[in-house]
Amino acid sequence: MTDYGKPITLAITGASGSAYGLRLLQSLLDAKRRVYLLLSRPGQLVIKMETGLDLPNTPTDIQIFFTEYFQAEDRQLQVFGREQWTAPVASGSNPPQAMVVCPCTTSTLSSIACGASNNLLERAADVMLKEQRKLILVVRETPLSAIHLENMLKLARLGVVIMPACPGFYNQPQTIDEVVDFMVARVLDQLGVEHKLALRWGED
Repeated sequence: MTDYGKPITLAITGASGSAYGLRLLQSLLDAKRRVYLLLSRPGQLVIKMETGLDLPNTPTDIQIFFTEYFQAEDRQLQVFGREQWTAPVASGSNPPQAMVVCPCTTSTLSSIACGASNNLLERAADVMLKEQRKLILVVRETPLSAIHLENMLKLARLGVVIMPACPGFYNQPQTIDEVVDFMVARVLDQLGVEHKLALRWGED
């Protein structure tokens, strides 16, 4: 059996920019990392609106769909339900290596900042905070209100990595995929996952 190392949790919420989350999922699977996937209902709706992917309704079927779609290996991807409290991510006794919310709505940002834990996604983030594990929020909203900024500052002071979806253009991207890859590459850098998605500053 392949050793995928410590799993990484990826949560996709209903912010615009589902391409970021899907490309990150693909990149982690391509890098032979084990992934726990959490998908909000709005996140599933936005994926359909922005990409045309009509995902199944159950976690098991979504797991099968993405495993086949991204040609992942058996058991490399696990998808958990929104209230599946028996999932490993729900307990500090079995935390993943890191967690990324990509894209992250400001509503999710707010819930994490106040420790709501009303669903598995929020509970998983709360576990990362209390266990002092890496938590990355790829916030996608504009303009940002004072409330959004205060929530970001509060979490940043707790060690959360705040990464607004702000792609760079110094590499002169020619396609939307290249714009997406720039942002996903920065997230992978934070996770310590090797990739070749984008040129680095100073590279030819």
